[in-house]
Amino acid sequence: MSILRAALLTLAATPAFADDPVVLVQSTTSTQNSGLYAHILPVASEALGLDIRVVAVGTGQALGNAQRCDGDMLITHARAAEEAFVAAGYGTARHDLMYNDFVIVGPSDDPAGVAGADSATEALSRIAAAESPFASRGDDSGTHQKELNLWDGIADVAAASGGWYRETGSGMGATLNLAVGMGAYTLTDRATWLAFENRGDHVILNQGDPALFNQYGVIPVNPAHCPNVNAEGARAFTDWLLEDGQAVIAGFMLEGEQLFFPNAGD
Repeated sequence: MSILRAALLTLAATPAFADDPVVLVQSTTSTQNSGLYAHILPVASEALGLDIRVVAVGTGQALGNAQRCDGDMLITHARAAEEAFVAAGYGTARHDLMYNDFVIVGPSDDPAGVAGADSATEALSRIAAAESPFASRGDDSGTHQKELNLWDGIADVAAASGGWYRETGSGMGATLNLAVGMGAYTLTDRATWLAFENRGDHVILNQGDPALFNQYGVIPVNPAHCPNVNAEGARAFTDWLLEDGQAVIAGFMLEGEQLFFPNAGD
């Protein structure tokens, strides 16, 4: 049993699933930072009698933690990496859960002319051509993986690292703070942006490109790989998310805007 899991179990005391009431979710940060879990977990916990706890890190780290058996299930947003996780036997199955989108934000004076771009790739091309500062998470998160895919064929960002291209190695909030502080562009998921308070003069400058689609998946960890995983609890919470939880996810609003769009079974 992992040290993290053992510590959590000593704190648990719910009547259902008495032998192992804690479900530990390894999760991307956007679902936590946006406030989604504060909205859905009380409902799920009451319905299931489970103590559901979240470790919010970048998707790459979440997958690594779950592979090392520190977690019962995953909620992440990097489909190729998620499918590879399941194919390697670390997860039982991957299910579409919900989606939203990414946006490119930057200073309102928009020195690279991003607002006039017809696509996300054209927006990034303009940033690279102008060598305008761009803040990257640089942390192997789902957002970082999406960003690198968008840069492919546009610019050698590895060569530009430390110049106009700045890697924070941090989460979305810290990266947004850096972008605002240095007047840089960055890629962020819309939910985190809407929940972010330190926007300064930064605004959304590019959005709506199908390439910015952001799909989230849910994966129970495979008990054949991690014998101490709470397979029963993870299966119960996964089933709830894919069924009753879909309406609860859809009901999460911020500033009058729906942040996540459930699409289990689509």
